[in-house]
Amino acid sequence: MRDVVTVFGHFGEWLQGRMGEDGPVALVTLPCPALHVHAPAEAVSEPPLFGATDLRRLAQLLGIAPDFPNASRNFAPGLGAGASTATLVALARAAGFRGDAETLAAACLAIEGATDPLMYPQPDRLLWASREARVLRHLPPPPPCEILGGFWGPPQRTDPSDGGFHDISDLVAQWEDPTCDLTRRAALASASARRCSARRGPACPTPDLAREFGALGWLRAHTGSARGLIFAPGTVPSRAADALAEAGLTGILSFRAGEA
Repeated sequence: MRDVVTVFGHFGEWLQGRMGEDGPVALVTLPCPALHVHAPAEAVSEPPLFGATDLRRLAQLLGIAPDFPNASRNFAPGLGAGASTATLVALARAAGFRGDAETLAAACLAIEGATDPLMYPQPDRLLWASREARVLRHLPPPPPCEILGGFWGPPQRTDPSDGGFHDISDLVAQWEDPTCDLTRRAALASASARRCSARRGPACPTPDLAREFGALGWLRAHTGSARGLIFAPGTVPSRAADALAEAGLTGILSFRAGEA
């Protein structure tokens, strides 16, 4: 009997955009322990994300037998939460892949066209080129924080050919400063989210909710529907979750993030 592999998804990004006007699309992901994929599982998540052809190719790229178990996930694709990457990573490891993260990332990229760094043990410490499956830089860990969020609008799957993002090299330069505290990082995340919303939409109530409840900042999936408020640990107001639901966000959740 195989051991169950669990791979966590993410909840949007701290930062995402281009590194320079003509540079690669890069991101700093936000791992989310509330969202996960299990393999093997008793039942397949619906709808299945990958067919037999994709899985045979994955096995060939990784040098393993195409003996993939069922996988289940507790979140849908298109939310900006890494459903496809987390599923591929869970399936590969459950089928016996024991190689390095770089090899697994390259295989995921070949199947998806754009991939999240969920195969790495500390993905939020990477500046990640998602269309190239490579680490651009290693970053200081985000400070401990609490995220309260939900999902706004319809699911939106990532288009690997979509490069329509603002330059965030100025934000990354500040993020790299090891003295950058949670207040500053929340402001940087908010700036990245605002740039994305201004260019790509859709408008959402998250910035207003952040101001109403005294959050340090807000963040979003730059492709997808995840939206979240950033708080210092233990400071989430008791009524905030209900207010997000009243504002139209769905799937309300909270989780701890950062170095802790």
